[in-house]
Amino acid sequence: MNGDILFILAAAAAFVAVGGVGWVAVGAMGDAQSKQRVTRAVGGASAARTKRGNGPQDQAAQRRKQISDSLKDIEQKQKDQRAKSISLKSRIQQAGMEFSPTAFWIGSLVSALVVAAIAFFTGQGLLVVGGATIVGGLGLPRWWLGFLRGSRQKKFTQEFANSLDVIVRGVKSGLPLNECLKIIANESPDPVGSEFKQLCDGIAMGVSLEENLNRMCERMPLAELNFFRTVLIIQQKTGGNLAETLGNLSIVLRSRKLMREKISALSSEAKSSAAIIGSLPPGVLGIVYATTPSYMNLMFVHPTGQLMLLGGATWMFMGIMVMRGMINFKI
Repeated sequence: MNGDILFILAAAAAFVAVGGVGWVAVGAMGDAQSKQRVTRAVGGASAARTKRGNGPQDQAAQRRKQISDSLKDIEQKQKDQRAKSISLKSRIQQAGMEFSPTAFWIGSLVSALVVAAIAFFTGQGLLVVGGATIVGGLGLPRWWLGFLRGSRQKKFTQEFANSLDVIVRGVKSGLPLNECLKIIANESPDPVGSEFKQLCDGIAMGVSLEENLNRMCERMPLAELNFFRTVLIIQQKTGGNLAETLGNLSIVLRSRKLMREKISALSSEAKSSAAIIGSLPPGVLGIVYATTPSYMNLMFVHPTGQLMLLGGATWMFMGIMVMRGMINFKI
């Protein structure tokens, strides 16, 4: 009897043990299968997202990254360009002239000889003749070139916003960008028309738009044109609504022009005061020399007087530059 009971208990224990081992094995197999199903599901979802293009948010992030990279490249090119000193040939091109640097130096030499001859035949001393030669050879030609350069850039700035409006209207009506640029080249007044004509000629010769815009900015180094170049380069690389972007740029350029005119109006009083203060010493000198020549004659013929005149002219020039820096605002 006791043996039967022990046999039954041993059989039950063996059954429980086998059942436990089987339950653990089935559970482990189920966990492994469930992990495989999860892995396949996650992998399939990732592949589906990749196939769909990573969604709108990823596309927007990718486009922002492309724009950021383009801006960094443009900023680096601008820094490299600013680090380079402007050559005489570039200044001549920016002034809209076509003569060579050699012709400019020949003209400077002729100007120096003419001014020196005038000072010599009027009975001036050697110091005055030397100063007049330096001014006539280095000062007057460069001032004339700078005046032409500034005047040309001012005309370009006044007309450039209207040219952007032409591009905006043309793009909205369905015209390609190159056709809009040709319209500006043919119908806009100089210097805008001539600059865009060179841009269109370069594109027709097979030069890339970015390279043509870089050359255009070298001929016309203005912030407004630099904005235009940045917009076109980014739009060419990343896409986008060109008409809307150029329309916003046109509004910004007109606002800059309005702010510049407002600053000029507010600083007109200071400019008038600086002009009066700067013209008083040479004006008084001329009046005294015209009324009593014998009183002022020693200032021009005596070495000490000539040295005093040179020192006075130097201090006057420094004072004028200081006043100019105080009233000259750039935006």
